[in-house]
Amino acid sequence: MELFSFYNVENLFLPDPQPVHKLDPTISGLRNWDERKYKNKLFKIGHVFELIREENGILPFIIGLSEVSGRKVLEDLVQTDPFNASYGIVHYNSMDERKVDVALLYDKNKIEVVDSEAITFFFEITDKNRGSYDTTRDVLYSKMKYKKEILHVFVAHLPSKREKDINKPKRDFILNEIRTRILNMVDKAEENIILCGDFNENPDDESLRKMLYDDAKAKVMENPFEHLFSKGNYSTFHYKSGLLFDQIMLSESFFSKDSSLVFEHAEVFRSEKIRSRDRKLQGRPFRTYAGTRYLGGYSDHFPVFIRFRTNK
Repeated sequence: MELFSFYNVENLFLPDPQPVHKLDPTISGLRNWDERKYKNKLFKIGHVFELIREENGILPFIIGLSEVSGRKVLEDLVQTDPFNASYGIVHYNSMDERKVDVALLYDKNKIEVVDSEAITFFFEITDKNRGSYDTTRDVLYSKMKYKKEILHVFVAHLPSKREKDINKPKRDFILNEIRTRILNMVDKAEENIILCGDFNENPDDESLRKMLYDDAKAKVMENPFEHLFSKGNYSTFHYKSGLLFDQIMLSESFFSKDSSLVFEHAEVFRSEKIRSRDRKLQGRPFRTYAGTRYLGGYSDHFPVFIRFRTNK
């Protein structure tokens, strides 16, 4: 058995310099983000994966992450329990205005990184007061080897829904680029494709449904989180609405009995220990901040994972 996981960890930043200067570009934007809170955050993220191991008997061999700021926070994270320096890092600094990136952690005893790249996007701005272009978080691509098989892994954190969803065209553009790359891989018989991330859209949204088919309407990817969403399994919330923005999509190869990794199960990991302590927010993630108020929790998202059966 193997697990593949994705987790939006909610603003993993290094501690702010003390005292904080308002013009310091390194500041997190989080209120009183100091060394104590940072170390508690690292502990909490590690604890989530320890809970996953307790429930499944194994740690994920690959972990996609979003809302991490810089490589140093990842280096600090993999030194903590339960990773204990046995996990490698794939990361690039993006040009995101908030300085948050996506990343991959991988078990160095099981995975070899063959290649990787950051897929960067620029969007033209018509407002003369804001410069000529806008940037967003990169999409991370990594070519990995598991045993003798190649895995193509994409990690995305698409632009958020805000201001009457002004970012919808950006999300569609990025998804179209990823889809084009996936279809090129399928055409070249390069299977074993995994697309994970916080898509800021639910599995039943048209743009995500389009990711599953080629231009001839033939199925090329499966999204196991469609079924979970239809059953009311959510990874995050906005006011009263339950959302499943965090998803993992798989190429058809993972559903073949002859594959070394065969899809078995998809899950939103909602352990009681990482849920909110507030009765009014029962069943929701126990987050680090609520606005400017520090709560000391894990994240405003639950992690998601796929369980694979392994064939010799």
